[in-house]
Amino acid sequence: MKIHIVFPVLLMITGCALAQKVKENQVPAPVVTAFHKLMPEIKNYKWSNEDGKYEAEYKLGKNEQAALFDAGGNLIETEKEIPVNMLPPGIAEYVLKNYSGSEIKEAYEITDARGLKKFEAEVKNAGLIFDADGKFLEEEKE
Repeated sequence: MKIHIVFPVLLMITGCALAQKVKENQVPAPVVTAFHKLMPEIKNYKWSNEDGKYEAEYKLGKNEQAALFDAGGNLIETEKEIPVNMLPPGIAEYVLKNYSGSEIKEAYEITDARGLKKFEAEVKNAGLIFDADGKFLEEEKE
């Protein structure tokens, strides 16, 4: 009986440890400055700390977006929500074949600081990461 209680609590603690919501005054000044330079028109956003990296989450139009920075204010990557049908060819087939009974709930385009693109397809409790050609790279548990 104790295992049934302890396991869900550990999962919740682990999830909180991966990305903690923080107030802007807890974000290093270079990060805040870099975000405002990158997205000066964004006024409504939320910060989280992901293992020492800082993510600003915001909406642009109806789409969720995010920008991830290191503690020095260097942009690591941006992420923007895209329609599922905008994923590169092959991703839907990969999900159908390898995640039977799952459907892609959300899709994101991820662009690193060098301009290289990856894509994320969210299914069940995982984010599946693919390269720009639709080749599977990794699974990130959520």
